[in-house]
Parts: sequence; structure tokens; C-alpha cells
Amino acid sequence: MTQKKNKAVMGILIVVFLSFVLLMIFASYTIKNISSAGGDFQGASFGKEASIAVVEVNGVIMESKDLIKLIHKAENDKQTKAIILRINSPGGAVGPTQEIYEEIRRIDSQYTTTEGKEGKPVYASFGTIAASGGYYLGAATRRIYTNKGTITGSIGVIMQFMDLSKLYEWAMVNQQNIKAGRYKDIGQPNRSMTAEEKSLLNNMISGVHDQFREDILRTREGRIKGDLTELSQGQIFSGQQAVELGLADEVGSLWQAGRKIHEELKLEGEFAFKFIEKKKKTGLWAMMDNLDEAVTDIRLLLNKANVTSGVPQLEYR
Repeated sequence: MTQKKNKAVMGILIVVFLSFVLLMIFASYTIKNISSAGGDFQGASFGKEASIAVVEVNGVIMESKDLIKLIHKAENDKQTKAIILRINSPGGAVGPTQEIYEEIRRIDSQYTTTEGKEGKPVYASFGTIAASGGYYLGAATRRIYTNKGTITGSIGVIMQFMDLSKLYEWAMVNQQNIKAGRYKDIGQPNRSMTAEEKSLLNNMISGVHDQFREDILRTREGRIKGDLTELSQGQIFSGQQAVELGLADEVGSLWQAGRKIHEELKLEGEFAFKFIEKKKKTGLWAMMDNLDEAVTDIRLLLNKANVTSGVPQLEYR
């Protein structure tokens, strides 16, 4: 009877977990598809000779390499005089987000300190959503343009754990943790965390939250209206509200932002965008890339659910 019960519980857990994984993958790719649906532009707003480069930030931020490559490509393009980050992201992992932030600051600050001789001014345009890590990247730029209804903000940090100890007890499953290090098994699903362990994690997350606010103030000090501590409790705002609170600068679409930047910098020629995109592969290489992305997404989801690693993902989400 006990074996049947154990099998039933494990079956339920597997079904629930696989459903969760499939849902998260579907949601991730839906965000990517929606936010990149307008990536292939034709007509007057797109041109290889354009002086304003657009780098798109789409979907959940889980690594920095590919996006930084695109930013460097825009930076090194001789015809490009300004860069716009088109952000459609709900956030993502802390480390990669901070790496991208620092590269944006480097490029933009060089332009500021050398009177335009080096570096390039970097701006942000918020699309559907620029939340948490997505907002973090926008805050690295010198000016943020947003649509009125863009989901903005969610300034906070989160780690997620699952306490399945009661379920384990009911199923008569006795998982044993062999560890070296007092805190090595924090967050393991077979037991509840102690008050000391929760305090340890809360202190760590609080420090990362402070880093978020400090990086916002590096570019937006004096522009924030009100107490940033109160504005960074994970709440979301519309784009219009974000402008009123000083979290963004102007309401405007990507094209309105581009035209204003073109006029402000007194750029030569007609206004047009150059969308900086990753070189597309075809055939077998494209299939391999897609498979690699899918495997990576599943691995990250497993880590987030604390299944393959004892430490879940620390996220700006």
C-alpha cells in the first residue's frame, strides 16, 4: 500500500513539475515572439546607412554574452552615432543583468566625458514591458522613452524555494542530506528553513536590492520624484505613471524617440533606424541553435525550481 502511495505521489509531482516547465517555456517563447514580432522593419524607418542603431532586448535575461555582442557591434559601427535599447523584458538573472548594465554605462559615459569623441549616447525605449531587470537596463541609459501603457518598474529581487516536507512526510519519503558546511542544504525541499537561514538569505537579498537602487541613482538621482525606497518595493507602474514619478523621462514610441534623438544630436541625413541583429543561421546550424536554446531554457527552469541544484536563481523579476 505504501509503495502504491509513493508511486502515486511521485507521479503527481512529476506531472505538476512537467506542467510547470512546459508553461514556463511557453510563456518565455511567447514573450520572445511578441516582443520581436516587429523586428524586421521595412520602409523609411529602416536603413543600412542609418545613424541610429537599435538593439533589441527581448524576453527573460538569463545570460549576457549575446546581448553584449550586439551592443558592441553598435558601438563599433562607424556610421552609428547613437544607440537605442528597445526593451521588452520582464527581467531575469541578477549577474548577467549587472554585466549588461556596466557595458551600457561604459559606452554612454565615454561619450559624456569626451564630448562625443569616443563612445556613443545610449537611450532606452520601453515597449510592452520593462520590469525589474528590464527596467535595470533602461536605468543604465541617459534617457528613457516609454509608451503610456508599458508595464514598468517591479524594482526588487526574488529567490524562490519549495518546502515539500509535509508532502514527503505523508508519502513516507525520507530524504537524507549529507553536507559539509552548516548552510549547504538551505532551501532543500525535504525540510523547512530555520529562522537563522531565512535571516541569512534576507540579508543577502537586501544587499542586492540596495545595489539595484544604487545603480538607478547613478543615472537618475535628481530625477526621481519621491522616495526611491518606497518606489522599489516590487510594485509595477504604467509608462505614464513612471514618467510622473521620474522613473522614466518621456512618453513616446520608438519612432518618436528616434526622431527626437536625431534632431537633438543634429545628425546628418534623413532619420532612419539600423536594427542590430544576431547573424541568422540556416539549415542544420539553425536547428542546433534552437535545440541548444531549448535545452538551456529547460536547465535554467530546473535550477530555478531547485531540482538540479541546491541554489535557485537569484533574479530581478
